[in-house]
Amino acid sequence: MRPLPRLVPALVLVLTPLVGSAAVPAGPASAVVADHPSTTGATDGANRSVVGDERVLAISVDGLNPRAIAQLGAAGAPNLTRLLAEGASTTNARSQVEQTVTLPNHTSMLTGRRINARKGGHGVVWNDDRRGTTVQRAAGGPVSSIFTDVHAAGGTSALFASKVKFGIFRRSWRAGIDRYTADEKVPRLVRALRSDLTTADRDFTFLHLSLPDVAGHASGLMSPAYVAAVARTDKLLGTVVATIEADADLREHLTVLLTADHGGIGANHEKRTELQNYRIPFLAWGPGIEPADLYALNPSYADPGTRRPGYGGPQPVRNGMIANLAASLLHLPPVEGSTQDADQTLRVRAGVFRVG
Repeated sequence: MRPLPRLVPALVLVLTPLVGSAAVPAGPASAVVADHPSTTGATDGANRSVVGDERVLAISVDGLNPRAIAQLGAAGAPNLTRLLAEGASTTNARSQVEQTVTLPNHTSMLTGRRINARKGGHGVVWNDDRRGTTVQRAAGGPVSSIFTDVHAAGGTSALFASKVKFGIFRRSWRAGIDRYTADEKVPRLVRALRSDLTTADRDFTFLHLSLPDVAGHASGLMSPAYVAAVARTDKLLGTVVATIEADADLREHLTVLLTADHGGIGANHEKRTELQNYRIPFLAWGPGIEPADLYALNPSYADPGTRRPGYGGPQPVRNGMIANLAASLLHLPPVEGSTQDADQTLRVRAGVFRVG
């Protein structure tokens, strides 16, 4: 299989959907909404992409406070503990500065942009399901994403979301997302993802898991119910890891990236100056990645301690770096208009200054 071609950023911009893209009905909250894989990119008879060998699965665990992982330990969260220990990781990454809520931070993960549109951000500042609107409309102009990068290179991608408000991403990058599945029944969503991993050789897949956030809003973040939801999420992650390890192609070519949109403690996670809200985990796990602290591996990035650095000066590892790290792993240029890891220098493999 040939690698994804390295494209000039201008081509990615040309293929970005314009403001006012057609909407896809969100459907009932508990229903699965799935598009059949498109014919974008060459495929063989088994519906396997032939555009390249490298694959990326990015996972966001909604509302994952690293303290919950530590509290559960290896006995209660064996899979998260394993991924952190075996991968290039930190439990001291940061959310976006402007807000510590779900939709704005996930938009940053996919675009590599900050939130504030007046300062080059994506402009998604709300956190509910506003059907009909798009990221482009929020920003007041074209906005590319990791999905559009992959599509422009002839690859395929998928988005599996456990909140229907993620439909904004399907509307915003309709041509770039070959399969979109929204299902609030998280175990069913994970089963759909695992099937897709082994039957559709996609270059990029994004999985959103909401159980901790849902339990946190119902019973309090870091409450016993919340911690139990993290443990349930860990078990689901274990099934994903087992699927990867049982498939030779996935074992050899798939890199897992995992982070969170925010942490949280108590009644909510909206106070952006609270450490428990803005501190999150970030890890990369897969072939060629050895155990390492991300800050030790990347001395140009500064471990913030308990601080909440702005966007100027030395940067901490942020959740918005997912987009360009994924692009680098796929041998693609940075996402057009992105600013977080836009030089693609975040390393997850020792001795490699740029993965791509």
